[in-house]
Parts: sequence; C-alpha cells; structure tokens
Amino acid sequence: MSEPQPQEKGISRAALMIVITAGIASLLEIVDTSIVNVAIPTMMGNLGATLDDIGWVVTGYIISNAIVLPISGWLGTRFGRKRYYVTCIVLFVATSVACGLAPNLYTLIFFRIIQGAAGGALLPTSQALILEAFPGRAGLGNALYGMVVIIGPTVGPPLGGWLTDHFGWRSIFNINVPFGILALFLAGLYVTDHEVEAKHAEQHERMKSAPVDTIGLSLLITGIGCLQYVLERGQADDWFASGLILACSIVAGICIPAFIWWELKIENPIMDLRLYKNFALINGTIMMGTLGAMLYGLVFFVPIFASVIMGMDASQTGNLFTPGAIAAGVMMPIMGSQLHKFDPRLFMLWGITCVEVCLVLMTSWSPISTYSDMFWPLMIRGLGMAGLFIPINAVVLGQFRGPALGQAAGIMNLSRQLGGSIGIAFLSTMFNHSQDVAFENLRGHVSPLNSSFSQWAQSARGAAYKFSDSLGLYQPDSLVMKEAYFRVKRQAFGLSFEYMCWVMVITFAFGLIPVYFLKRPKGAGVLKPVDAH
Repeated sequence: MSEPQPQEKGISRAALMIVITAGIASLLEIVDTSIVNVAIPTMMGNLGATLDDIGWVVTGYIISNAIVLPISGWLGTRFGRKRYYVTCIVLFVATSVACGLAPNLYTLIFFRIIQGAAGGALLPTSQALILEAFPGRAGLGNALYGMVVIIGPTVGPPLGGWLTDHFGWRSIFNINVPFGILALFLAGLYVTDHEVEAKHAEQHERMKSAPVDTIGLSLLITGIGCLQYVLERGQADDWFASGLILACSIVAGICIPAFIWWELKIENPIMDLRLYKNFALINGTIMMGTLGAMLYGLVFFVPIFASVIMGMDASQTGNLFTPGAIAAGVMMPIMGSQLHKFDPRLFMLWGITCVEVCLVLMTSWSPISTYSDMFWPLMIRGLGMAGLFIPINAVVLGQFRGPALGQAAGIMNLSRQLGGSIGIAFLSTMFNHSQDVAFENLRGHVSPLNSSFSQWAQSARGAAYKFSDSLGLYQPDSLVMKEAYFRVKRQAFGLSFEYMCWVMVITFAFGLIPVYFLKRPKGAGVLKPVDAH
C-alpha cells in the first residue's frame, strides 16, 4: 500500500480504508469503556453479585487499559505494528465472546481485564495509522480520529441500555463480534508496519532486538495499576479510610517516580520519556488531561442529574448528548481542513470559551429546567470539543513520526484517560461533600418555626390523610416527613451540582495557560511531522 503524498488534495482509497479500519477498532474500545455501566444492575441480579464485586467488571477493564496505553508504541515497534494490531483485535473479539458466555462473575472479570489490555493498543495505534495516512495534514487526520473519540462515550450508555433492555446484558459484549471481525479483515488488508527511514534503521533494529525492560515494565504495571485503582475505587471506599486504598496510594507514589527515573536512565526504555524534551508534548499532555477530565466528568454527572432531578431514562439522557456529539463530528473535519491557515491557539481559545459557556449555563439547571435548557449547553459543548481535540493532537503529534509517533500517541491517550479518572474522582468527592453540607443547611429550615415549611406541611398533611384513608394506611404524618426528606435531598443534589459546575468553570479556565505555550511547529502552511529521534 502506498501512502498518500502531502501534496494530494483528495483522499486516496488506501487512506480512506485505513481511516475506516482504525475508526471501527477505536470505536469498539471506547464504547466498551462505558457501555457496561448501564447494565450493571441487571448483571448484579443475573450473577448474584454485590455492587462492589460487579464494579470490578468496569474497574478491571480500565486498569488494564491504562497500563497498556503508554507502552503500545513500544509493543508495536517490538513485535511489528501490523502483527501487534491484528493480534489485539483478535484478542479483543475473542474476549468479547468469552465475556458474553461467562458463567460466573469471576470468569467475566478475568476476561474483561484481558479485553482491556487488548483494547489499550487500539486507540494509540489507530491514531498513529490515521496520522501516517495523511502526512502533512495532521489537522484532517486528527479530525477523523477525534470524531470517534467524542462520539464513543456518548453512544455507549444509550446503546448499552437499549441492548440490555431488548436482548439481555450479554448482548453488550456480543455486539463487538461482527464489527471486530470486519476491523480484523480490513486490518489484514491495509495496515502496514512502520516505514523506517534509512538514518533510523539501525536504531529501529536495536529497539526490536534489545532485551525487554522488565524492571521498567514491572514498575509501570504496578504504579499505573495502583494509581488507577485508587482513582476508580477511592470515592466508593472512602479514600484513605480504606487500608487497601492507602496501600495502593503508597505503592503508586513509589513506583511511578521510580519508573520515571529508570526509563530516563536506560538506553532502550519501554516508554520513551525523553520525548518530553519536546515542550509541545508537555503542554499537550496537560491540555489533554484537562480535556479528559471535562469530557468524562460531564458524561458521568449529567446522566445522574437527568435521572435524579429530571427523571429521565437512559435513552432520554442519550438524546441529550447525541446532537452535541453529531455537531462535534460535523465540525471536526471542517476545522481540521482549516487548521493550517490559522494559529491553532485560536481554535483552542474557541473551544475553551464554548466549554466555559456550557458550564456556566449548566449552573442554572434545576428541577424546573426544560429539555431546551439542557440541550443548548450540551450542543455548545460539542462545538467546543471540536475546537480542542483537533488542534491539540495536531500540534503535538504533528511533531513526531514513525515509532516516536506511536509512543507520543500512547502518552496523549493515557493523559486523556487519567485526566478523566482524576476528574471523576475529584468531582465525585467534591460533589458528595457539597451535597452533605447543603443537606445540613437545608435541614435546618425544616421546622414548624419556618412559615413556608409550615404552610407546605399543612397542605401535604391533608393530602396524606386522604391518601392514607383510601388505602387503609396508618401514620400519615410519617408520609409528610418522608416527602420533606426526599425534597430536601433533591434540592441538596441540585445545589451541589451547581457548585460542581462552578468548580469546573474555574478549573478548566486554567487550560488557557498551556494554550499560550502550545505553539505549532515553525514553517509555512501545513503542520509537518519533524524528526523526533
């Protein structure tokens, strides 16, 4: 397969097939990260598991995924990109079948962990494939990849809910099989190994034949695994009140710095941290982490608000996100095609402004909000995502090529995932604390001395007596107090959601700092890859 040249204005058939192949493989991995969440209650009942136990179906997948992401570039170079990519697709499909047939919880968790490890290779490798298919056109390549990354988390929950309701929870894994087979067939035809330039051939061969960095690999697996576990389970286990969370935090605090020290010391590391000599990668990592926190934070909290406050089901919640995701998908190719004409920081400024407007509008959400009140902020958010994801990846990854491109793509994808995990963990803690404080403050107004509460209670008591008489129930006063309790809890939830939105407004504004330093490579016109070895 011959790669399209930078001067080509159209998209060659080979490049188009690479985009389709990488898009299907990436979508499988991203959707599988969130599709399971809505099926957890059904799985609990079917497998006879507790909430803590079934949580490992999600946690195990994310941990193994995070471990593989940063070393996917090294693995691709070590074993050959095509062989590694095809093997991971086969493994992903095989474990999807195994999860769908799992007879018990422990078997399901085991195969989900393997599935997460296989999926960890698909994102960065797919991104590198797309960028290499469009040399000198990083904006367009990242736009095509970004459409998958933005749409994936949105599609997962409603798709998982629909499949679970109509075909059972096992169908959320079986749906991967036909698409995985299609991706495998296309990968076998169109994916190729790295084309190594002559001046880097010796270094490339040395990387392939060098002994495996077992110490670095062990430190990475232990450090990232423990960190991801702390972020995923910290809130549920009351953070450092749990001995296991405390132990994992200590281990992560030791292993991650030791990993960094070791990788900078040895000649052939599994994760080339020397790439951080490129200042763009530092700022890009910060920006992508911030973007991940916002992306996954809103996908996590907005459905909760829609369910608790608005009484929406999974399908209705999905309808809230879908128009914004479509808008982002439409805008990405447009922005990608124009990226070479303007300073990328202008697009980033547009994206941050849109996200900030979205978050400010969300602070006004309440039980009396309408669908339109919720629709437009999420639509604005979708337009903003198009202005962030494309220029960040284009500017950063446009600086690398070959094996270095795969390494940088893995680092950027890891920063997005860790940013999402950190964001959800931080926001969940802030949210729960704020909810407790708001509840205590509101509870003080539930008193006969409060004229507003007394008037409401008198009216509610009359309705409760009529309700009790018609059903033959006793103690109607307890119904009034229970109704008052749930109203206060609901109001406390709304106030804490507003507080969380303001926290996100302030936090995301700090993204303007790395934007200032994140500059495109010098040169005319297009963003061309530069030597990164």
